[in-house]
Amino acid sequence: MKRKIAIIGTGYVGLTTGTALAYLGHKVICVDKNNVKIKKLRRGIIPIYEPGLDKILKKHHKNIDFTTDLKDAVKKSEVIFICVGTPSKKDGRIEMKYFHLAVRDIAKEVQDYKVIVNKSTVPVGAGEWTQKEIKKYYKSKFSVVSNPEFLREGSAVKDFLEPDRIIIGVEDEKAKEIMLDIYSLIKAPKIITDVKSAELIKYAANAFLATKISFINEIANICERAKADVKKVAEGIGLDKRIGPKFLNAGIGYGGSCFPKDIDGLIQIANYKKYNFQLLNAVVKVNENQQKLFVQKIKKILKRVNGNTICIWGLAFKPNTDDVRKSPAIEIIKQLQKLNYKIQTYDPVAVENATKELPKKNIKFCKNPFEAVKNADVLALVTEWPEFSELDMRKVKKLMRHPYFLDGRNQFESKELKKLGFYYEGIGRR
Repeated sequence: MKRKIAIIGTGYVGLTTGTALAYLGHKVICVDKNNVKIKKLRRGIIPIYEPGLDKILKKHHKNIDFTTDLKDAVKKSEVIFICVGTPSKKDGRIEMKYFHLAVRDIAKEVQDYKVIVNKSTVPVGAGEWTQKEIKKYYKSKFSVVSNPEFLREGSAVKDFLEPDRIIIGVEDEKAKEIMLDIYSLIKAPKIITDVKSAELIKYAANAFLATKISFINEIANICERAKADVKKVAEGIGLDKRIGPKFLNAGIGYGGSCFPKDIDGLIQIANYKKYNFQLLNAVVKVNENQQKLFVQKIKKILKRVNGNTICIWGLAFKPNTDDVRKSPAIEIIKQLQKLNYKIQTYDPVAVENATKELPKKNIKFCKNPFEAVKNADVLALVTEWPEFSELDMRKVKKLMRHPYFLDGRNQFESKELKKLGFYYEGIGRR
C-alpha cells in the first residue's frame, strides 16, 4: 500500500529519505523552513553533493513535493518523519532545540491518527518525551516510532534502498504494520524492538565502528615503531570472521557529521546515567592524537628540508561528499596554520564548504591537484579521493620543490612511489 508521508527537514537524511520513499512509490511531502532551498528543490536542484540523488528525484518527481507549509503537510500525511539536525554542543551534549521545535510544530497540527517517526539521532528517552509533548496538544490516539538512519554520505541512496537492516522501535501493533508496509519493497532484515532500544542502536553501532578505527590506528603506531606493516596486520585479523575486514584501514582518524557527534552523544548519555564509558573516552583521545601525529610528521620533514610549503590533497572528511564537518583535513590544516606554514590545497568538491571553516591565513585553494603541489616541500594526502590514484605522479614529482609524500590514508603503494624518486611515508607502513 502506498502511504502519504511528510518529511520534516531536508538535510542529508531528510532529502535522501524523502527521495527514496518517493522512489518506492509513496506520496511524499518534504518540509523545510528555508524558502530558498525549497524553491531550488522544486526546480530539481539538489543543495547537497550526494551521488545519484538528483537522478532519482528527476525520475520520481511526481511522487514528491517540497513546501514550507508544515501545517498542510501534516494534515495531508498519515506518517510524519522527523529528520532535523541534532548537532553536538561544545560540551559534547546533543543539541535538541531543532528536534523539540519540530515535535511541537507537528503536535499543534495533529487532528487525527498519525505515526510520528523519529529518524534524527537523539538520546534515549526522546520518544518518551515526544509522546508527552504531543499529548499536551492532541488527546486522541497517535503513535511514536524510532526508525534510526544508517546513511553514509556518498552512498546514502544505496544505503537506504539496500540496507543491512531496518530498525523499527515501536510500542503498538498498528504503527508496526504501517512501518513494515512502508518498507515492504526493501529486502532486508527488519528488527522490531521497543523505542528506547532503537534509539540506542544507532549510537552503539557508530561507537563500535569508531572503536575499530581507533584500534587499528593504535596498531599502526606500534607497526611504525616495530617496522611492521599495518596493512598486512589488518588483513590477517580481518579474515577472522569474528572481526571482519571493514573499518580496519589505518589513517589520520575518523570525522564527519556522525561519528564524532554520536560518540560524544553516547558518552553524555552514559554520564547522565552516572556511568563512566572509559573505552569511548579513549577512542576519542586516540582519534585526536592521530591528527597531531600527522602534523608532527610534516613538521619533521619541513625542518629536515628547511621548507614551509605544504600541499594538502583532500578537504572532505571522506571521498564522494562535500561535507567538511569534523574533517581531519580541516583540523590538520588549522594546526599547520598556527605554525605559520604555507598551505596549498585541492579537493574535487569540498572547497566551497572548506573556505567557510578555515582561516584565510597562508592558504591557497587550488583548481586542480597539480597546481596544489607546485613548489611544495611536502605532499600530504588526507582524503582518499579515487582520482588521486589516477594522476601522473612523475609530473607531480617534477612540480614539487622536495618530493616528500605523506600518505594519510595509505592510498598508494610505497614501492611504486619510491621508484619514481619520492620519499614516501604512510601510516603504520614499513
